[in-house]
Amino acid sequence: MAWMTYISHWFEQDDWYEGLQRVNMSQVRQVGLLAAGCQPWNRDVCAASGDRFAYCATLAIYVYQLDHHYNEFKLHAIMSEHKKTITALSWCPHNPDLFASGSADNLVIIWNVAEQKVIAKLDSTKGTPASLSWCWNAGDAVAFASHRGPLFIWTISGPDSGVTVHRDAHSFLSDICMFRWHTQKKGKVAFGHVDGSLSIFQPGNKSQKHVLRPDSLEGTDEEDPVSALEWDPLSTDYLLVANLHRGIRLVDSESLCCITTFSFPSAAASVQCLAWVPSAPGMFITGDSQVGVLRIWNVSRTTPVDNFKLKKTGFHCLHVLNSPPRKKFSNQSPTKNHYTSSTSEAVPPPTLTQNQAFSLPPGHAVCCFLDGGVGLYDMGAKKWDFLRDLGHVETIFDCKFKPDNPNLLATASFDGTIKVWDINTLTAVYTSPGNEGVIYSLSWAPGDLNCIAGATSRNGAFIWDIKKGKMIQRFNEHGKNGIFCIAWSHKDSKRIATCSGDGYCIIRTIDGKILHKYRHPAAVFGCDWSQNNKDMIATGCEDKNVRVYYVATSSDQPLKVFSGHTEKVFHVRWSPLREGTLCSGSDDGSVRIWDYTQDACINILSGHTAPVRGLMWNTEIPYLLISGSWDYTIKVWDTREGICLDTVCDHGADVYGLTCHPRRPFTMASCSRDSTVRLWSLTPLITPLQINILADRPWEEILGNTDSAIEQGAPPLLCGKVSRDIKQEIEKLSGNLRVKKLRWFSECLSPPGGSDNLWNLVAVIKGQDDSLLPQNYCKGIMHLKHLIKFRTWDKALSVAPSVSVKYWKKLMQRRADQLIQEDKDDVIPYCIAIGDVKKLVHFFMSRGQLKEALLVAQAACEGNMQTFHVSTPKGPSFSDDIYKEDFKELLQEACRELAEWYFQDGRAVLAACCHLAVDNIELAMAYLIRGNELELAVCVGTVLGEPAAPATHYALELLARKCMMIPAWDLAADLLLMTPDSELQLVKLCAFYPGCTEERNDLHEKCKLPTVEECMQLAETAHADGKIFETIKYYLLSQEPEKALPIGIDFIKEHISSSDWTLDTIYPVLDLLSYIRTEKLALHTCTEARNELLILCGYVGALLAIRRQYQSIVPALYEYTSQLLKRRKVSVPLKIEHLSEELDAWRACTQIVNPSSEDSPYTPPSDSQRLVYATLLKRLKEEPLRGIVGPDYVTGSNLPSHSDTHISCLTGLKIQGPVFFLEDGKSTISLNDALMWAKVNPFSPLGTGIRLNPF
Repeated sequence: MAWMTYISHWFEQDDWYEGLQRVNMSQVRQVGLLAAGCQPWNRDVCAASGDRFAYCATLAIYVYQLDHHYNEFKLHAIMSEHKKTITALSWCPHNPDLFASGSADNLVIIWNVAEQKVIAKLDSTKGTPASLSWCWNAGDAVAFASHRGPLFIWTISGPDSGVTVHRDAHSFLSDICMFRWHTQKKGKVAFGHVDGSLSIFQPGNKSQKHVLRPDSLEGTDEEDPVSALEWDPLSTDYLLVANLHRGIRLVDSESLCCITTFSFPSAAASVQCLAWVPSAPGMFITGDSQVGVLRIWNVSRTTPVDNFKLKKTGFHCLHVLNSPPRKKFSNQSPTKNHYTSSTSEAVPPPTLTQNQAFSLPPGHAVCCFLDGGVGLYDMGAKKWDFLRDLGHVETIFDCKFKPDNPNLLATASFDGTIKVWDINTLTAVYTSPGNEGVIYSLSWAPGDLNCIAGATSRNGAFIWDIKKGKMIQRFNEHGKNGIFCIAWSHKDSKRIATCSGDGYCIIRTIDGKILHKYRHPAAVFGCDWSQNNKDMIATGCEDKNVRVYYVATSSDQPLKVFSGHTEKVFHVRWSPLREGTLCSGSDDGSVRIWDYTQDACINILSGHTAPVRGLMWNTEIPYLLISGSWDYTIKVWDTREGICLDTVCDHGADVYGLTCHPRRPFTMASCSRDSTVRLWSLTPLITPLQINILADRPWEEILGNTDSAIEQGAPPLLCGKVSRDIKQEIEKLSGNLRVKKLRWFSECLSPPGGSDNLWNLVAVIKGQDDSLLPQNYCKGIMHLKHLIKFRTWDKALSVAPSVSVKYWKKLMQRRADQLIQEDKDDVIPYCIAIGDVKKLVHFFMSRGQLKEALLVAQAACEGNMQTFHVSTPKGPSFSDDIYKEDFKELLQEACRELAEWYFQDGRAVLAACCHLAVDNIELAMAYLIRGNELELAVCVGTVLGEPAAPATHYALELLARKCMMIPAWDLAADLLLMTPDSELQLVKLCAFYPGCTEERNDLHEKCKLPTVEECMQLAETAHADGKIFETIKYYLLSQEPEKALPIGIDFIKEHISSSDWTLDTIYPVLDLLSYIRTEKLALHTCTEARNELLILCGYVGALLAIRRQYQSIVPALYEYTSQLLKRRKVSVPLKIEHLSEELDAWRACTQIVNPSSEDSPYTPPSDSQRLVYATLLKRLKEEPLRGIVGPDYVTGSNLPSHSDTHISCLTGLKIQGPVFFLEDGKSTISLNDALMWAKVNPFSPLGTGIRLNPF
């Protein structure tokens, strides 16, 4: 296995304990990503191959891959290596894992998508590679050309590697727009030029330069650039050419004549891009440059077959997938891998009239638009399979949450727009009108004014009224100088400050009246109003100084000037909690903390290796500060001691803006030159505090004042307004205060993504009055009793039966089947008219319209949809009951599928909402646990009470393990004491506690266990009585826990030597033994027992992983056990050949249930494999907590990072989503795999005997 090459050295070692680091993972977790849009600057910036497509933002390439399980495209990777604008992209025609890209810094890169890495680079290409393409006649050569030419050929490997110039393709009279190799005729290439002409080169033929200009251009100097150029895939000579203003022609490259000129319905229409449709010979599509009209053509007609208006903005580029996702609908109940997802419907196109002789081609077009939008359009079904609308296409300089709404985030970009995003759905809800040039900074109006102020590089400042959709005020006092920062006063909505390259910070009223012009000796880059004193403002200047001004006086001189930075100061930020404290970020790479009252710098935070830009104080924890830098990182600081708590490396370029909302203080947004916005959860930084709330600890362990919270070594305490407000509201209430406390703190601490929705559903289940539910509940997943009543489509009424019902129904069914095969929406009224609920639900499911499927199933369950029972069983009531049960099953199925879709997408909270919507509390809780949302699971489970109890107790056990890592032993004990029958869990906790005898006895007393000394006596008595489990338990709690090892291990070895043993007989003993303290396990005298314990835990872990369906780690657990058996001296009744046999049998027998893809070859298991697997299943029995069966997926599992790449030592592949570091500080596995591993085998995959604790 690949992972063995990474960690095999650990298996050789027995002196493994010394010098190992503590196992750790990142404290800041990525929970959301707003991907960049497609850049509109260069032409060849989207490409596709097989089941992947890619497009270029300005600095990164976004690769989407088909998820075969759901038949939908998901963001797979962000490839970021270029430092200047990417100019072109080309997929290798011979190898679907390779593509090439070029950029404005004269660089060409070859990428491997599967491994997500650069495999070759060509620097200094003698000009910008404006056009680029793999050579079709050579497997490892890429051709590229600057606008002037010539055409260079880069042979990447082999004896002829290097760069050569094409023999003929040089000395052009007009700039090159693009070039295309012929896919079949070796070495044939065509160029399109700015003057509208073509150049065609073919080995053995005469070169044709600047031929086939549009007739109307001949003899003139007028230019009409070639906007698109594609060889006919069915011909060696025909070429489809589009000129921007003179339409499309099909030309013959041999006879140099025009075969067909295609006509447009309007003279205003102009073609920006075109593509052949491989699945429909003779058909091609075009995208208009002015408006987003997609036209479908056939070469035998001069006019379009059809037109669809997909967007208001024009097309930028088009690409048709060669192998589009197949529709997998069947009239039987579809299996999981039949689903596709649709995130956005296109504007409904006009229906085809009878005289249109051509049917629409099947196929998927990757569409990129001039506003940055990217989508995948299904031409046959006439709908979007995927639409990523309104992404920024350039550097995002600033981001801010709306003061009165933590769900709305505004971003300001180099692309000239401000966009407002709903962070729950990650979609743009508003975009500023027009283009303002470069926008450096933005500031929301305070409160609910719904206006944004923006600062530009050359066009002054403005106020955008979002509701009116227009600019209502402009400020031009700085002239054409760049305004680097704009700040609307938090306390006085009439005052706005701007600072500029002209050296002034200007304070004005919103109607433009100037109050102050603070002159600086150089450019002013940052300003910030104090949140504690409405008349205090600080500035950051190019002269390396920070200044503080008092606006209430007439003086234009600063109150204080702080010196110390060695380069220019950019941003400054006042602390919202510590009056008189502010921070500044500088080009010297440091952040300085200043105390206004002491007139001094009180701390210097060093660690960034480039200029600091983003700065953000946390609004609840007074010492927590976050900074972003040009070194691509975000750092989290404890400003008390100047310690960096965490470094985040996921952005692919300079980090400019950082922000959080006081009502959601531990959700942070960041923006960057990589054109993305990312959302982060900071709650892992305050885990003990979160658990104090769950354990119902007193207020003084949750809330504090700023002075006590900033004392060195003090645990985190909430000191902000929001937490104080929660306390005040709770103290006003009577009744069950704990429920409110859990809910309000959970909503405050949880990131967006469904937690509000979850709590609303919990309230419904607990019988809360419907009228008290907030408005946003109606926009989310609603409880079944609140789903909108289903209204039959109007069309259904027009197909009412005029003949016998039986004949009519048969007719309708036939028509419905036909429409389903054609994947047409028209099937909906037919299914409704005949009441065929099952067919309609499965039709929606097959298209990935899972919410619609859920709605139909619910309507049928409630009796809000007419159903016809033509042939019924014996009696009508019997029939109705049968149908009702059918509908309930259908509803549960639709719910399960929608939940699983959310879960696989790393959105466990929304998956839980789906199950709560149909009262399935067990599965809702299971999905929260499998998503590692343990704190939320405990909160929700506590409120739901008895139905959720088993899952709540399991979540509390896992949280207690988390506390052991912090370490917070008292807190762990408090959590376990909240569960009934907790003695065994408390024994494990106390057994693993590493304190001295006195401290251990204190913990024993808290847990109501005998003292350490008493445990020794109890162990010896139990041993004499032959009570194995009791003996092990009390030895582990005594001064000599190592005495438990041989007793427990001998018991397990004896059992697994027999043929009829089961997992349930040995697992409780093995699980208890695994809690022996690490330093005792490390004793030299325990070497053999330790090795045997690790081997048995590995093997039993593999069996548990099979039982829990943790497919991704089963092979690794078997391999881990085999390696230990091979390399360590042990005597256990396990043989490597037997393990190998079991693993092969598991693989062979489970591939029936879970084929990796439909095209993979299937080999049926042999009889002996069936027998081995049957024996295995007999040993495993059923998982007691059935809901938790299935793999773990934490929030952010599918989010790619730009630059922080880690290889899993279990798979040898790049890790997608959160990473978990093992104890050597170098080896990594995915957090999902770490969670599953720790749940079935407590010891590290490195074979060291150190416990894994990723919770």
